[in-house]
Amino acid sequence: MLDYFAIFTKGGALLWTLQFTTALKHNPLDALNALIRTCLLEERSGDAAFTYAPKVGAQQALKWTFHNGLGLVFVAVYQKTLSLLYVEDLLAAIKDAFLQEYTPGSYSYPRFQDKFAQILRDCETRADKARTLAAQPTRAAPAAAAPAAKAGKAAGQAGSGAATPQQWSSEESGSDADADAAGSSGSAAGGSSSAAGSDEEAAANGDAAGGFNLAKLKGKGVRAAGPAGRRNTAAARRAVEEAKEKAAKEKAAQSSPAKPKSGRVWGGFGRKEEAVGRLDFTEGQAPGAAANGNGTAEDLGSSLIDAPEEEYEPVDDEPVGQAAANGNAAAPAKRGLLGSFVGKLALSVVGSSALSAADLAPALEDMKRRLMERNVAEEIAAQVVDSVAHSLEGQKLSSFTGVGQFVRRAFEDSLSGILNKRQVDVLHDIRRARARGKPYVVVFCGVNGVGKSTNLAKIAYWLGQHGCKVQLAACDTFRAGAVEQLKTHAMRLGVPLYERGYEKDPAKVAAEAIRVAQRDGRDVVLVDTAGRMQDNEPLMRALSNLISLNQPELVLFVGEALVGNDAVDQLVKFNRSLADLAPGAAAGGPAKRQVIDGIVLTKFDTIDDKVGAALSMVYASGAPVMFVGCGQTYVDLKKLNVRSVVNSLLK
Repeated sequence: MLDYFAIFTKGGALLWTLQFTTALKHNPLDALNALIRTCLLEERSGDAAFTYAPKVGAQQALKWTFHNGLGLVFVAVYQKTLSLLYVEDLLAAIKDAFLQEYTPGSYSYPRFQDKFAQILRDCETRADKARTLAAQPTRAAPAAAAPAAKAGKAAGQAGSGAATPQQWSSEESGSDADADAAGSSGSAAGGSSSAAGSDEEAAANGDAAGGFNLAKLKGKGVRAAGPAGRRNTAAARRAVEEAKEKAAKEKAAQSSPAKPKSGRVWGGFGRKEEAVGRLDFTEGQAPGAAANGNGTAEDLGSSLIDAPEEEYEPVDDEPVGQAAANGNAAAPAKRGLLGSFVGKLALSVVGSSALSAADLAPALEDMKRRLMERNVAEEIAAQVVDSVAHSLEGQKLSSFTGVGQFVRRAFEDSLSGILNKRQVDVLHDIRRARARGKPYVVVFCGVNGVGKSTNLAKIAYWLGQHGCKVQLAACDTFRAGAVEQLKTHAMRLGVPLYERGYEKDPAKVAAEAIRVAQRDGRDVVLVDTAGRMQDNEPLMRALSNLISLNQPELVLFVGEALVGNDAVDQLVKFNRSLADLAPGAAAGGPAKRQVIDGIVLTKFDTIDDKVGAALSMVYASGAPVMFVGCGQTYVDLKKLNVRSVVNSLLK
């Protein structure tokens, strides 16, 4: 049964509610507020349902529908463990019934409760009848099939004597088809369906009818007759001999003492010279950097992140029919994404009373395809289009110009709502951490080869321009050359680097770096980590352990702007691993679970108008794009220009 039903406006005014149980351990309005924050405000209204997990009590499922013309939201809340098949029908019926009672400006509808109760009883009755009818054919099918099977067997015996299992199945299928055709209301389609079902039953019961299954004998280790059986036996014998040889070699290797690896001797053309020394670049300070980390940094000018954003004019796509109205006889120019959508939409809805789902379907399918062409992940494109469809359905249009403006506004609002997530003021948070006497810790993570170390150096350069004392921490103890790469950046930036070489625990290296930074009065610690694929559980567990142990103020995911569908998979699995693989998470311990707080989008200067990765990453993780890498030098770091991205998606 339902727990709660509510009707409210998109402005947040509660019009009518009904609570069915008093056993809830939380305020019913908490579920509605969670729905508004998670789905409605973040342009996820196209989702089929929403699950609310209260701190105390069972999880609840929420389903909803809109009336866009009046700005009303209808929400049904029930226990997630229940399977209520009538909720969608109930929402549609209640929406139609409430519109007859609704008066703008009125917030009291006491007489609507009786009508709601009647509609609820009708929906429950229809659902019970549908469930009963769906269960009846399953129980009646064996009894109806028995006479037909007997008739088929009799016909087979009279016609050709003994029959093979394959003949029995075909004869039974034909008998079932004849029985269906002779029924009172049977159809050709029904007969073919029955015949197919009989074939499947006969094939499933092949062993009982006397069929011979060679696969079962092979599974029991019986050798098949003929050349195939001899080949299998010979292959098995060779495998045993190879295993014995491998075991003998391993035993011999263990018994003989291991020869120590000799140091590398440098010389030309084979001449023996005295070893120059062990090549160890992981010890000591970076050349050119002062011992206290206050070396002279390269001055390349101001970072692009502090430059004012460029202004982008929206693309005016001329709707279908507008050129003819203006008397332009020239061939129409190539239209962009929005113009194509408006063209498909305008031909069918101009002059009608309101937009319907049938009017929107062709244009929305084209919109989804074009978003995917701009590198938006398929799943995200479908959800964005569904969300826009919910906001457009039921709206009234009167002219071609109105269609173009209205559709542009709907898509701009949806895309901007997704990209304009909560913003993190890093400089403000650093000043607050400085007042507390603690360094502000930032951890960079991501897959291999996306540019974590390079963009870490860009951010260090930007922070240094704002008077922040930065320290780098080399916690990529796996990739060869990672420490040397950070040493080069530290030397050029004039900042200290804390490192302990390779094959060390990165979580402990980060903890020691934070203690050293606090002792030296550093404002910021930028922690570099090893690249790892999202499916590598041991490396993901190590990253989760590093974050859980050190509790950084900011966890940044570094991803490429070139990826498409893989962006969603990366973000979702990184977030899930950080939450589920944290120490104590599996046992329900007190460990604090921390997920991704922000995104660094790299290689943004290589994608032209295929900016869909930004939309996919933000939608999948709920984290904002905080930095955008757009070049090779330290100053090539920007903020995400939301208007530019939306303009690129819609042009």
